[in-house]
Amino acid sequence: MSEKILIVDDEIEIADLVELYLKNENYTVYKFYSAGEALSCIESTELDLAILDVMLPGINGFAICQKIRERHTYPVIMLTAKMEETDKITGLTLGADDYVTKPFRPLELVARVKAQLRRYKRYNPGMADTLEPDALEHAGIFMNTKTHECLLLDEPLSLTPTEFSILRILLENKGQVVSAEEMFHKIWQDEYYTKSNNTITVHIRHLREKLGESAGAIKTIWGVGYKIEK
Repeated sequence: MSEKILIVDDEIEIADLVELYLKNENYTVYKFYSAGEALSCIESTELDLAILDVMLPGINGFAICQKIRERHTYPVIMLTAKMEETDKITGLTLGADDYVTKPFRPLELVARVKAQLRRYKRYNPGMADTLEPDALEHAGIFMNTKTHECLLLDEPLSLTPTEFSILRILLENKGQVVSAEEMFHKIWQDEYYTKSNNTITVHIRHLREKLGESAGAIKTIWGVGYKIEK
């Protein structure tokens, strides 16, 4: 069964091109040029990933992302024509998992889609997960790395793929400091990290909000990184 991907972009040529490349990878694509129909699709369809242009007429991509996060945890990739840090932080703050700046190479976007789906669905049996423990526990947090489930005080904890990956890295390295750069490379597996990049910081903040009283388990080691004490 092919994964279902939503594309929302008012630039028809870009939306059509992205659709073509994704269909060539055997994904099922739901393409819209405006927010209205896209929001209806989000309500009625079980999607696996969304690609949202920031600059849409009427309801923008940020608002659509926020709507998705009210009910769903599947990955969201934002498309932005700007290099402004504020746009990126806004998207991440609202729950986006990645962003791609226009103009972009379609194959780069496809690679990002595959990486996000791989983390979200865990459909690749050849990954090294088989060598790692299935269960990770700490301070009322229980994580099953096989089923991609997380519980907080025996209640289901709804995490985005990026939040799940960050928490998993910290739990697997309990007692050790993990730098933001190291975490970034482990999650996205590429080299576009810079010292001014606030991506990890934003996701850590979201993760702490969801963990509530257990958020104290994640310690900030200023100037170094983050860790969970043993």
